[in-house]
Amino acid sequence: MFKGKKYVDSAKLIDRSVQYEVADAMDLVVKTAKAKFDETVEVHIKLGVDSRHADQQVRGAIVLPNGTGKTRKVLVFAKDAKLDEALAAGADYAGGMELVEKIQKENWFDFDVVVATPDMMGIVGRLGKVLGPKGLMPSPKAGTVTPNVTAAVKEIKAGKIEYRLDKTNIIHCPIGKASFGTEKLVENFNALMGAVIKAKPAAAKGQYVRSCTVASTMGPGIKVAATKL
Repeated sequence: MFKGKKYVDSAKLIDRSVQYEVADAMDLVVKTAKAKFDETVEVHIKLGVDSRHADQQVRGAIVLPNGTGKTRKVLVFAKDAKLDEALAAGADYAGGMELVEKIQKENWFDFDVVVATPDMMGIVGRLGKVLGPKGLMPSPKAGTVTPNVTAAVKEIKAGKIEYRLDKTNIIHCPIGKASFGTEKLVENFNALMGAVIKAKPAAAKGQYVRSCTVASTMGPGIKVAATKL
């Protein structure tokens, strides 16, 4: 696979055999983000669990102390007073059946997060097949099925992210932008890791955090000393 000159130069700064302390890893991720745009910094955490078992699922949400650096569009399914509440809190779109039909008929996905009040889940459930694969289906665990739409919308706008296992037992999560600098990225990383460790299933055996890598959008992966976490 062809790697560009910037990537090759960045890779020279990293020793692949070393697991870096968190602050050193974030310092390197900032130095290796050399693209012309503000690169997103992502963390990839491999866990010692088996996502095929319901009692070993790891999923939740957390508001990052310094946000994500990205403005996320929020769609809220609600009715009556909750509709006005959602829009007043800053939701980009709010509605009911008409939005379900817009998604079904027009293949409309101009939003990043979906929130729903519990009484709307009956109709939102019809979108399971299209929202589910995109990771957009509202869920009580992620705090996106809630009667308190004001708090939900404000938290998402403030930098709330959802973390969940993929089929290979890895969590992929953005923790900010390269422009944040080392200190803010360290704070966001520690907040995410704290939440993931807290969410450890009782059924998990052996080493919980197997490995952890951090990378910017176009930069090389940097190993973080996961066992110390």
